[in-house]
Amino acid sequence: MSTLDSFFQGMRTSATGLSAERIRMNTIADNLAGANITRTPEGGPYQRKQVMFEPLVSGDGQIHGVRAARIVPDTRSEHVRIHEPGHEHADANGYVTLPNVNSLKEMADMITAMRAYEANLTAQQSFARMATRALELARP
Repeated sequence: MSTLDSFFQGMRTSATGLSAERIRMNTIADNLAGANITRTPEGGPYQRKQVMFEPLVSGDGQIHGVRAARIVPDTRSEHVRIHEPGHEHADANGYVTLPNVNSLKEMADMITAMRAYEANLTAQQSFARMATRALELARP
């Protein structure tokens, strides 16, 4: 791989990180928006979602980035049930099942995703500065 190819590969790799973290931040925003929804069109409370990442691997086995492979429901976090007989979504025993969204955890995840996004953005900006500088040095 030439120096120029490896330079652009670095840009592509950080671009995949930007894209994946944007999807992660959007998913976290969806979770925060659904944190109080006790009844979805499907019938139950909102189900927290999480993004599953996977590496982008080239034919020679090299990892060249990351992608958000899929968004899946979080089946490990439990839904909390509270006794609130007057609630419109209470069952026959007066219990309401709440979404399995912990707003504090979502905010912590959002900060982590934002920092990862910013790191990839900084890498992109560094590549752009290096390219600009290389072009300046190449001028006669």
